[in-house]
Amino acid sequence: MEDKSEPLIKKRGYHESCEACTIEKFKESSNGIPFKLFSFVWIITLAAGSAFMLGRALTSLLWGKVADKYGRRPIIMIGTFTVVIFNTLFGLSVNFWMAISTRFLLGSLCGILGPMRAYASEICREEHQALGMSVVGTSWGIGLVIGPAVGGFLAQPAEKYPHIFSADSLFGRFPYFLPCLVISLFALVAFIISYWLPETLHIHTEENIARDSTEASLEDNSYESTRTHEMEVSELKLSTPQRSLLRNWPLMSAIMVYCIFQLHDMAYSEIFSLWAVSPRKLGGLSFTTADVGEVLSITGFGMLFFQLFLYTWVERILGSVTVSRIGAVISIPLLTSYPFIAKLSGSILFLVLNCASMVKNILSIAITTGLLVIQNRAVPQEQRGAANGISMSAMSLFKAIGPAAGGSLLSWAQSRQENDFLPGVHLVFFTLNIVELVGLVMTFRPFLALP
Repeated sequence: MEDKSEPLIKKRGYHESCEACTIEKFKESSNGIPFKLFSFVWIITLAAGSAFMLGRALTSLLWGKVADKYGRRPIIMIGTFTVVIFNTLFGLSVNFWMAISTRFLLGSLCGILGPMRAYASEICREEHQALGMSVVGTSWGIGLVIGPAVGGFLAQPAEKYPHIFSADSLFGRFPYFLPCLVISLFALVAFIISYWLPETLHIHTEENIARDSTEASLEDNSYESTRTHEMEVSELKLSTPQRSLLRNWPLMSAIMVYCIFQLHDMAYSEIFSLWAVSPRKLGGLSFTTADVGEVLSITGFGMLFFQLFLYTWVERILGSVTVSRIGAVISIPLLTSYPFIAKLSGSILFLVLNCASMVKNILSIAITTGLLVIQNRAVPQEQRGAANGISMSAMSLFKAIGPAAGGSLLSWAQSRQENDFLPGVHLVFFTLNIVELVGLVMTFRPFLALP
């Protein structure tokens, strides 16, 4: 009997000069894994997601030292103006490498966050430093939440809002320029406001002290007043070297714990958006980018309320370290519930997901704020900029790993839906919980030393 079954591999013509044909030929002739091409995908994805963090990791310590020498305000002004320029250029990128370059330069030249943390701890008494760190942490956390939301609403405006933006307009030719422009305009407002920030770093040069000494002696003509100012000049000349920051264990241990939690938070942020837009058959929610933006916007408002009105009260009762520990403990069962949330639908899904997202991000901000308070209390003012620079450099390296690791983990997990042990997205949230657990264990002695 004639075999009419079709061959397993259909014969087709290949063009030797076509790279896509070469890949198709490889897929049909081999069952092996293309490790070389996967490595290229991993490297390019890492570069795309991590260029900003890498640039910031390389320069944060330098900007911190400059802030300790010349003041906080100049660095803050330079950083906000850098956002205006390079974020706008990022939205006008015409190819992949221009986008990577502008993100890298933005990270390298915007050294604002470390000096701003130092500034927030210096404008208030010690009992209010938790509120200062809370304001910085809230702003940063809301930025991480609202930023993707703005992108979800405003990206590709010619497709989403064709009655406002035509395909031939600037926003049609550069589909991601509108959200970048909105952020740049906001940064321009911040740059203008930063001009009126009072400087908190004491810059008492020898000439200033001598002038003050002369003016004081002319005013009261007292030997004691003149002598006091002369002693200040002597102390300025004989000032001893500061303690090495790398040997400051309370500082370094707090930074290490902080980096672990930041790795977790960055991976979670990447995974949450990708998981939400994934199809239901892969364990996702089948959300649109607008749906994700709506959830993140609601989360941002919840974070703002908690940090400004509740965190300082909770921190005053429990202490910074205890707040961080409780936040980590609650986060573990919360993340475990995410795969089961995907089984819900309709208004119940929307309500439960918003509550879970809000609580998770509130806990993350509470953990981060407590550790920032510890870091800033571990050093004197004249080393605070450099200390926050070290923290930012280390944190940026961990955050550079987060997006690529989170995205790769989710892709791999979605390919193992039928596994008996931790199928699909269960593996993703289990891995996030492992990282959270490591951070929780590190908040105890003998690792974490309080200043």
